[in-house]
Amino acid sequence: MTEKPRVLVVDDKLAMAETIADGLGDHGFVATALGSGRAALDTVRAGRADVVVTDLRMPDLDGLALLDTLRDSGLDVPVIVMTAYGAIDSAVESIRKGAYQYLTKPFKLDELVIFLRRALDDRALRREAAAMRKTLGQRFSLAGVVARSAAMQRVVSIVERAAPSDVPILLTGETGTGKGLIGGAIHGTSKRATRPFVAINCATLPEPLLESELFGHVKGAFTGAIADHPGLFATDDGGTVMLDEIGELPIGLQAKLLRVLESGTVRPVGATRERAVDVRIVAATHRDLRRAVGDGTFREDLLYRLDVLAIEMPPLRQRRDDLAPLVEHFLADAIHRHPTSPARTFSRQAMRKLLDHAWPGNVRELAHAVERGVVLASGPEITDVDLVAREPASSFDGDVVPMVEIQRRYARWALDQFGGHKTRTAERLDVDAKTLNRWLADDGD
Repeated sequence: MTEKPRVLVVDDKLAMAETIADGLGDHGFVATALGSGRAALDTVRAGRADVVVTDLRMPDLDGLALLDTLRDSGLDVPVIVMTAYGAIDSAVESIRKGAYQYLTKPFKLDELVIFLRRALDDRALRREAAAMRKTLGQRFSLAGVVARSAAMQRVVSIVERAAPSDVPILLTGETGTGKGLIGGAIHGTSKRATRPFVAINCATLPEPLLESELFGHVKGAFTGAIADHPGLFATDDGGTVMLDEIGELPIGLQAKLLRVLESGTVRPVGATRERAVDVRIVAATHRDLRRAVGDGTFREDLLYRLDVLAIEMPPLRQRRDDLAPLVEHFLADAIHRHPTSPARTFSRQAMRKLLDHAWPGNVRELAHAVERGVVLASGPEITDVDLVAREPASSFDGDVVPMVEIQRRYARWALDQFGGHKTRTAERLDVDAKTLNRWLADDGD
């Protein structure tokens, strides 16, 4: 149940303050009457007030002085000032000093109730916005990057130097190494940090939909285009667009992306005019794009445009010094997301297993392994048994099952080893994405 708002009513005429406080109690507030500004200040400092209603003129600490002290102390408590009709100038001064509103005596209690509720709503919105800014700042910053190892320290150093510019950045490295995290950090460290950051995976959408999502379309451009759609480059104007799995971008769309990079303009599907856009491109891939150029699946001129500054993300096996702090980070995160789990730490054997594993799926695989341990733990200590992934059919004991069932189990196990990344799993299994999806979806009938 939501707690009732706590209101301090401050007036050196205590009987007046008590009358107002009694009335506020009938409107769902917990109201306390106080006879001095100093008593009110002590109560606020003790954290026992959500909003203050104070008389303007009091002998020991008047309303203006109370406002000054609250502001200088950094106490985020809305203040509503009560004043006599002849002191309007002082009331206006109170607004300048930070009061939420003022009321001239005599006033109706319902009027005060309206202002109190508005003041409390405004404070809630301010706090929510501050929390959101803090969360975004943590997400899109280098503060959340574990970089105890020399390999990651080099990455952080490059990001710090490159982020303030607007040049395209190409993030390379194996799947699961944290390219998305670094892409966000580049944005959060740049001058575009207050503008949008949008990431899209070029491997997950069919070409027509991907074209529309990136570049937009106009009404009637194709069947189903019932309204104009601006596309990410337009909606993210002034911000950063991260193109994950850029190596999967269809060759036909690579020319349109090159146009954005060269001219800073974009033409929606079906449009006759181009529009200017201001975006910074961060691209990421686990593929060898130079080999893709040789194979004819990636444009050489686009590679030159993207590869102005490349950052190679090291695999987890090359950043052993980061393993322990990464485990601690993922453990805290998993416990937060699974509050009913009794897990609080790893056993010595489980921790040794985490530190000794090769982690072919890199940081993403580690995160999934830690979360699996938190979910499966039956006590405060996660054991090495809790970390064991679902194994494929590695034994022929028991009932004979159809071959398609073994295929399905193995595909799911392989997907788990690569942190749920289907493209990387399909490559390792030497099949295309459609085949992998069919194996995963097959129920064995």
